[in-house]
Amino acid sequence: MENDLQWQLLAQKALSGDCLTVEEGLAVLESDNDQILLLMQAAFQVRKHFYGKKVKLNMIINAKSGLCPEDCGYCSQSIVSTAPVEKYSLLDKETILAGAREAMARKAGTYCIVSSGKGPTEKELDQVMEAVKEIRATMPLKICACLGILKGDQAGRLAAAGVHRYNHNLNTSKENYPSITTTHTYDQRVETVEKVKTHGMSPCSGVIIGMGETNREIVKMAYALRELDADSIPINFLNAIPGTPLEQSGRTPAIQALKVLALFRFICPSKEIRVAGGREVNLRTLQPLSLYAANSLFVGDYLTTEGQDVSADHQIIEDLGFEIELNAL
Repeated sequence: MENDLQWQLLAQKALSGDCLTVEEGLAVLESDNDQILLLMQAAFQVRKHFYGKKVKLNMIINAKSGLCPEDCGYCSQSIVSTAPVEKYSLLDKETILAGAREAMARKAGTYCIVSSGKGPTEKELDQVMEAVKEIRATMPLKICACLGILKGDQAGRLAAAGVHRYNHNLNTSKENYPSITTTHTYDQRVETVEKVKTHGMSPCSGVIIGMGETNREIVKMAYALRELDADSIPINFLNAIPGTPLEQSGRTPAIQALKVLALFRFICPSKEIRVAGGREVNLRTLQPLSLYAANSLFVGDYLTTEGQDVSADHQIIEDLGFEIELNAL
C-alpha cells in the first residue's frame, strides 16, 4: 500500500503541473519490479487524463538510406558502421507519395519522411517539399519531416510547404553525448529544435535508451525535453545492430523499459509519448503494457530494421479496449 500511495502521489504531482524531483525520478527507474503494475496504473491515470484511451499511429519512410558522414554509434547508416544496409539517394516523389498512401492504409495519422545525413541539400529539400505539397493537397495526413540539422531558411521553407512537425532527437544526455557522436554536438540538436519552433512547426524530439547512460542521466533527458517543450517525444530503445560501435550493448529489460515510459509520462505529462524504435526487441511480450504510459507508436518497419506486422499492433490496441486516433498530429 505504501508503494501504491507513492506512485499515486507522483501521478497527482504530474497532473498538477509540478515536476518530479531527481530523487523521485530515480525512485521510478529503480523501483522493485514487483511494483510494475501499480506504477503503470499511476502512469495510466496521467495518460488517460490527457489522451483518454486513444492511440496515435505513425509510419516512417526511409527516404534516403545510408551514405551518412556522421559517426553516431547506434546507427547502421553511419560512416563508421559496417552493417549491410541498403544505400540509396533521396526517393522520387512518386515513391514518397506511395508511402503516404500506405500510411493511410495502416491507419496512421502521421507520415514521417526521414532522410539520412547531417542535413538536407537544397536539391533534397526541394524534392521533399514538392512531395509534401502534393500529399497535403490529396490526403488527410499530418506530415513529419526528419532531415537532420537545418540551416539558413530551410525550416521556414518546410513550414511553408506544409510540414506539420519536425523531428530531431536529442538521443542521449548532454554528458553522454560525446561518447555517442563526435561529428556534431548536443547543442546543435537543441538549436535545430528551437529553430523548428520559431517557424511554427510542431517540435518532435526524443531519446534512445540503452547507450550507456545512467539512470540519473535518463531523468535529466526527460527534464531536457520538458524544458525544450517538445510536443512529441519518441522513446527509442537501442536495437544493437551488428556492425555498429554499440553492437555489444545488449537490450533494455522489458520491465525497465516500462519504468522509463512511466518516468517520461510523469515528467512530460501532457505530451505525446511514443514508444518507438526497438520496442519489439526490448519490450517483447510486454509491448501492450507500454500503452498504459505511451499514447503513440510507429507501425510497420523502422529505418533499417523490421517492425512487427501492422495487424498485430491493431490487435494490441483492440484487445486493450483502446482505439486508434485517426489523422492525429
